[in-house]
Amino acid sequence: MPLSPSATRELLAKLGHQPKHFLGQNFLVDGNIVRKSLELAGITAGDTVVEIGPGLGTLTTALLEAGAEVWAVEKDRQLHAHLEETLVPAHPRLHLLEGDAMEQPLAGFNPLEAGCPHPASADTQRGEGTPPPAARPFKIVANLPYAISTPWMDAVLNGPLPERMVLMLQQEAAQRYIAKEGSKLFGAISIVVQSAYAVEPGHKVPASCFYPRPDIESVLLNLGRHPAPFVFPPATKALIRACFQQRRKQLGSILRDKLPVEVAAAWFARLTAAGFSSQSRAEQIPVALWRQFAV
Repeated sequence: MPLSPSATRELLAKLGHQPKHFLGQNFLVDGNIVRKSLELAGITAGDTVVEIGPGLGTLTTALLEAGAEVWAVEKDRQLHAHLEETLVPAHPRLHLLEGDAMEQPLAGFNPLEAGCPHPASADTQRGEGTPPPAARPFKIVANLPYAISTPWMDAVLNGPLPERMVLMLQQEAAQRYIAKEGSKLFGAISIVVQSAYAVEPGHKVPASCFYPRPDIESVLLNLGRHPAPFVFPPATKALIRACFQQRRKQLGSILRDKLPVEVAAAWFARLTAAGFSSQSRAEQIPVALWRQFAV
């Protein structure tokens, strides 16, 4: 069970630790939300789970007690030391790394480790046509700091892909992931997330479930991997990002600047066939059509 707000304050005071806003340190103090996270992720004994920013170890403990093998990365040196002292000795299935999640997006876990006994069941479509190597199945259950949520997700989506992600996110970040074309929130991250994952029922999380209490509401975003997830090649992701960095500019103008003439002509042909034109803007183009533009 999570610590209550008062017990959380007492533990932080004992550790001499002030929550760091820039690291997104809002500690979960609601046991129902912890249980809901595990329920949405379908955690069972033997699962491999990656956790980002375990903090005081509330979610980590619940995952371990459910029988999961947990790979966690904690950037805060003081909290990492606390977990090393209190959790690691009692839990051999916990692999705790001190580091930055942007440098270690899977907390040191390597799905392609030699001798992996559990190849992934889903085939991945890749824009460059390269078949994916067999990967050990894993899930991600994490309370993501707002500041790194999009670049971290972008790194994870390079693959191998987790079979499920249940992510505690501020509402604005979650809305960007699931936004549809035509929305001002629709962008490159929407396209790469939705090409690989289906958005399944999640859960709203009030600010009162955290200490310190954040200024906005959060959600548990529940992402299930598509049977044939699509992973964009790096060059295509870079091009899509460039299109959305100039949202007010017509696609025709951007593509003529970024692509060889013959490639740009092929894009325009696909746009026209789908009912769009070179005067269309990036936010108008649906996810399925972006997948046809992999280069």
